[in-house]
Amino acid sequence: MIKISPSILSCDYSKMGEEFERMKISGADWLHIDVMDGHFVPNITLGAPLIKCLRKCSDLVFDVHLMISDPYKYIPDFIKAGADVVCFHVESDSDTEKTIDLIRESGKVAALAVKPGTEIEAVYPYLEKLGMVLVMTVEPGFGGQSFMADMMPKIVKLREECKRRNLSLDIQVDGGVSLSTVETVAEAGANVLVAGSAIFGSEDPKETITLLREKAAKYF
Repeated sequence: MIKISPSILSCDYSKMGEEFERMKISGADWLHIDVMDGHFVPNITLGAPLIKCLRKCSDLVFDVHLMISDPYKYIPDFIKAGADVVCFHVESDSDTEKTIDLIRESGKVAALAVKPGTEIEAVYPYLEKLGMVLVMTVEPGFGGQSFMADMMPKIVKLREECKRRNLSLDIQVDGGVSLSTVETVAEAGANVLVAGSAIFGSEDPKETITLLREKAAKYF
């Protein structure tokens, strides 16, 4: 199933409640919320207190992407704040399995992300416990970067491994997803599409989301 998750990194932060409602009306499935700590990645964005406030503005799935050094320490805060899908990086300092278990014990979907420089095999030991794997198609930490098409073999390998294990795992792509790249990522095997400027910057977000979904659905 194709899921469209607009990245709020590209929204108008002065009216986030209205932006969230606009995404719901436009047909978004999830809202992708990037959390950056200024350490794991250079930038700083928002934390659990703001997500708690934003939770009041939308009933869409909160797809929280933790680009932080020690996710295990903060998982309870983000879950209490309203995260539905909690994604952290395999490259983080936390114990990967313990962090996954903590998310699962809280009844939320555990997801694992990999940077462009990390081999996809790094997530293989945890696949049975995960609901999703995020393959970054840009370097994490900044919005508006160019799409890295050379990440597609990772997605292909991961989808093949999931089929071999009979796992119906969501594969998410984040970075440079647009109407011109969506078929490339869907053909590789990704079904959860994060798009920021392509959606929030569109004159007609509803049409853009519809087209993204239609283009991707051809491969599923």
